[in-house]
Amino acid sequence: MKRLVATLLLTAITGMAISQTKSPVNWTYEAKKKTADTYDIVITANIDHPWHIYSQKTGKGGPVPTSIKFKANPLVVKNGSVKEIGKLEKVFDNNFNTDVLFYSDKVQFVQTVKLKGKIKTNVSGVIDYMLCDDSHCLPPTKQSFDLKLQ
Repeated sequence: MKRLVATLLLTAITGMAISQTKSPVNWTYEAKKKTADTYDIVITANIDHPWHIYSQKTGKGGPVPTSIKFKANPLVVKNGSVKEIGKLEKVFDNNFNTDVLFYSDKVQFVQTVKLKGKIKTNVSGVIDYMLCDDSHCLPPTKQSFDLKLQ
């Protein structure tokens, strides 16, 4: 009986420790006003060493590429595609048996948007991403965001 209680207690403590583990990436969001009706939506990933996050352009057969999906808003028009700003690294990854594109330390994803008139609205969406280090990967994760445009 003592072994059973000890095993259950150890399992519970381990579970709590894992659930409180800090994520290796910290996301920040900013709407930078460029003109009266144009904004740059800047989504920044600050990544702990030795982790890295994958580019939107990482090819098929590799890890999950980062994707940013904006929720439809009839008051906002996207201008072009999401740009990546950071030090892009390209390496052959033996785990995936392909070249992968990734960022370490920090990367910014920037989407230019234009408002349809002088209005106040929000831009929201979801980031789908995967983090790896040299020995293993975390499961793909989704992160929601919501920014006011004023």
